[in-house]
Amino acid sequence: MRLLIQRVTNAEVKVDGKTVSAIKNGFLIFIGIHKDDDGSQIKWLAQKVCNLRIFNDKSQKMNLPLKDVDGEILLVSQFTLYGKLERGNRPEFMESSKPKKAEILYLSFADELAKNGFKPKMGKFGENMKISLLNDGPVTLILEK
Repeated sequence: MRLLIQRVTNAEVKVDGKTVSAIKNGFLIFIGIHKDDDGSQIKWLAQKVCNLRIFNDKSQKMNLPLKDVDGEILLVSQFTLYGKLERGNRPEFMESSKPKKAEILYLSFADELAKNGFKPKMGKFGENMKISLLNDGPVTLILEK
C-alpha cells in the first residue's frame, strides 16, 4: 500500500458537482492498493498515520500529531499511485490492485483509522472525483509498506 499524505487546511471531494465529503484542518490521504497487498500492512500504516507529528507546535516545529490539533482525515482511493511511467507516454497500471480487492482493503484501512480514533471522511470508490484542497506548508509525504 502506498499513501500520499497531505497536511491540509481544508479539503473537499465532489462527485457529479455535489460535495460528498469535506474536512477542515487535517490530512488528505490518497491510498493506492498494490496488486500484491493482502491487508497485513493496514494496522501498521493506520497507527503510523494517526501518530505522525507533522503539525507545527508553538515554536513552528513539526511536532504535533493529528489529535493535538483536532484534525480530521479525508481518505481517497487512488489507483494511479501505482502507475508506471517508464515506457511510452501513457501510464500503465499493471501494479494496481483489481477494483474489488482494492475496495475491500480501502474500507479496511478506513476501519483501522477509526479504531485509532479518527473516523475518516471518505471519497467515493471507483467514481470520477474532483478533489480540492489547500495544502498547508506545503507538507506532502509518501508512506509505503
